[in-house]
Amino acid sequence: MINRQVVLAAHPRGVPLAEDFSLVEAAVPKAGPGQMVVRNLYLSLEAAIRSWLDGTANYFEPIALGGAIRGPSIARVETSHLAGFEPGDLVFGLHHWEDYSLSDANTVLLRKLSPNPTLPLSWYAGALGGSGQTAYVGLHRIGRMKPGDTVVVSAAAGATGSMACQIANLEGCRVVGIVGSDEKAEVVRETLGAHAVINYRKEPDLVAALTRTCPEGVNVYFDNVGGTTLDAALMAMAQGGRIVGCGMISDYNNPGSPTPLYNLWQVVERQLNLQGFLLYSYLDDLPAASAALESWLSAGKLKALENITEGLSAAGGAYSTMMAGTTMGKNLVSVAEA
Repeated sequence: MINRQVVLAAHPRGVPLAEDFSLVEAAVPKAGPGQMVVRNLYLSLEAAIRSWLDGTANYFEPIALGGAIRGPSIARVETSHLAGFEPGDLVFGLHHWEDYSLSDANTVLLRKLSPNPTLPLSWYAGALGGSGQTAYVGLHRIGRMKPGDTVVVSAAAGATGSMACQIANLEGCRVVGIVGSDEKAEVVRETLGAHAVINYRKEPDLVAALTRTCPEGVNVYFDNVGGTTLDAALMAMAQGGRIVGCGMISDYNNPGSPTPLYNLWQVVERQLNLQGFLLYSYLDDLPAASAALESWLSAGKLKALENITEGLSAAGGAYSTMMAGTTMGKNLVSVAEA
């Protein structure tokens, strides 16, 4: 059998383009001792992948030119020599953009799924997967969110931001979303239940917009954006506020020239806590997060926003569209039927 793979054809300059990726054919891998072969069903498109495409190491090694794109997926076990996993099992883990991947006990985020048959399987890559879990863990463990807090979420219509808005609202907080279009603002307000929304593209002074919208200060800022948005949020924080460093997408497409921050003194003056986090460092929190998310989704208290692109060959184009900032919710590529 043939294993189609999406590989890195060129290091992107700015927003990744479809032609920065190419589709190639390789042999289907064979499982050795302690390994299993999985059939990828849904690829989870992540903004963090952008930082692996430039040839520079960060918390993961860069993807080499000609190398298969690394990314999380929902997959079905085809053959297994790995204890605890049997053919037919559904799993989630950090695999590659390809039909079939090798997986073993060292696969990052690897876990067996026991999906609720009443919920879409794709949700286990988004609302019930990394997006929802990141929002839940970030708000609770890093943001120490409590009822009555004012919670501001940037990229509020995105995969993680859309979940953070809803979770904070469910837990009794006043929620303010920051977005980049009127269409996104309407969704965040009307569908996700935010109490107020700021379209930063219409605000010449984002600090003034935040202080006007949050007159008593921001208790928790869930930051998916970094850059000038983070710099503005620093000036609107309440004393003792908490900043959840989840992502900095504003600079992902321009890694060689990151946006400077001018207001970091506010961390001292306002006695702020600014902490970044990576979900795989909080694996012990995932069972509680997953249980809460599934309960809320099953009851209709949370809404899962998602965009599903059909076909492995379309993955590069779908990723380019996402990184251009034009989509809402979780972006996935459907590779095969479950």
